[in-house]
Amino acid sequence: MKMQAKLVRPDYENCIANLPNSILKKWDVGTVGKTLPLADRYLKKDYQNIVVLLLDGMEKCILEESLEQSGAFRSHLAGIYHSVFLSTTVAATTSMLTGQQPCEHGWLGWDCYYPQIGNTVTVFRNTVQGTDEPAADFHVAGKYAPYTDIIHKIRTAGGNACYCLPFVPPFPDSFEAVCSRIKALCREPGKKYIYAYWDQPDGLLHKYGRRAPEVTAELKHMEACVASIARELADTLLFVTADHGHINTESAVLQDYPAITDCLVRLPSLEPRVLNFFVKEGKREKFVRAFRREFGDKFLLLPMAEAIDAKLMGTGREHPLFRAMLGDFSGRCRRRSVHIFRRGKMRFDARQSDRG
Repeated sequence: MKMQAKLVRPDYENCIANLPNSILKKWDVGTVGKTLPLADRYLKKDYQNIVVLLLDGMEKCILEESLEQSGAFRSHLAGIYHSVFLSTTVAATTSMLTGQQPCEHGWLGWDCYYPQIGNTVTVFRNTVQGTDEPAADFHVAGKYAPYTDIIHKIRTAGGNACYCLPFVPPFPDSFEAVCSRIKALCREPGKKYIYAYWDQPDGLLHKYGRRAPEVTAELKHMEACVASIARELADTLLFVTADHGHINTESAVLQDYPAITDCLVRLPSLEPRVLNFFVKEGKREKFVRAFRREFGDKFLLLPMAEAIDAKLMGTGREHPLFRAMLGDFSGRCRRRSVHIFRRGKMRFDARQSDRG
């Protein structure tokens, strides 16, 4: 039985990109987009400390599957808002840091194509897609899609803003260390904004899937830690949020479908749930037929122009690089379907064109 497509469009007036604009507004720093009404209500009151703690992948449905309704997280649920599209860590956490939508900041997914270097880069790792090879002797995304985050904007305006991230000094290397760092910062004098991040339960969800006992145990552990620090913090507003959610999927390897790969200029980019296809000249119809034959009941295939016109990646002003990073088609995973993985490099001979 074929599944019906369920295209959930992000609400860019009620999403993760709006929350940092509420923070900027609170500090009387110029916003770059609309604020989040839910956050604005809580920010009407003045607090010495405002903390945003982002727990990667911890969406509402996962909490409902794993935690008791009477526990700290579910009993304190203040409201729900959307992620961005793509609903993936690279795009969503960059929106959290900037207040911009993906089409504005240009950090679109895990693997992005950069026409300046003619290659696809695993963004956070700065490596060539599918390898450990450095993409360049500079950080590619940082050079071609630089941004100023709200921490620096608040500091530049004379306010106090701090990171609490595992990859920023003092490099907290456990969730307990993150929580201890939050407590220490909140005890320092003066009004401040603190942005904290931890990479769970995302890592365990990728490894074990939803409803796994390992995920449940980690969620309970983080819930207990957060409940503990919340009891100790004075004059503090603590937002606990996620950047995206997860669904369980099956796996397919794209190179097992040569009728599809023979139509492509390069490996698809962005990420397995939302693939960005660059198709060879003269192969568009063949590609569409082959893809729909193999994955028509599992993926929604859209011409990229339609995806852009639908404002899936944002309604704001497009980054100058935005359209050049995108190919001819977007393949978006239908709910509860497959991951398509890309194994190794695709090789082509010199007669085959490279379209940007």
